[in-house]
Amino acid sequence: MAGRGRPRRFDRDAALAAAMELFWRHGYEGTSLNMLTSAMGITPTSLYAAFGSKDDLFREAVRLYNSPERSAIPKALGLPGTRDAVEALLRESADAYTDPATPAGCMVFTAATNLGAGHEHIGRLLADCRRDTLDLIRERIERGTAEGDLPAGTDAAALACYVQIVMEGLSAQARDARPREDLDAAIDIAMLGWDAAVARTAEDA
Repeated sequence: MAGRGRPRRFDRDAALAAAMELFWRHGYEGTSLNMLTSAMGITPTSLYAAFGSKDDLFREAVRLYNSPERSAIPKALGLPGTRDAVEALLRESADAYTDPATPAGCMVFTAATNLGAGHEHIGRLLADCRRDTLDLIRERIERGTAEGDLPAGTDAAALACYVQIVMEGLSAQARDARPREDLDAAIDIAMLGWDAAVARTAEDA
């Protein structure tokens, strides 16, 4: 009876943040239960009681990573000009990918590499996250076309794919410790590509 109703002896939010950083740095497969319990400061029993399973913990970590408080996407895409929104998205993503206070790159792009048999659902989870981001970018481009910020006939799907491919490339280069100024130079060139695509659409209209 004495133990009934006792509060957990750990900070769940802090433990989840520690797990997120491990998954971000090492990926799902590369993060062992021992690594998790050590970083989170809890026993395996407490981990299962609080989070259910490693898979459930990973899902929560991904939700935390993608939360509006942490993600640059909602703020950047909320800017009034479509070009400004896209450039802000790329530059703020580069900021996040190279922040020395966190693991390099994007967790959603990197955490499902080298998945073993039986973990295909983890790959699908992150693929769904990437599709969600792609949809947000496409919807922002479609909004720009509807508001007259982009020419009629703009291929929102193709441009959104282009932007996401650039984001993934920035993540990969950040993981390889590419200097931030190199990422900015790449973004400059990517925006020239954006301008050329928009100009071509305007000419064809």
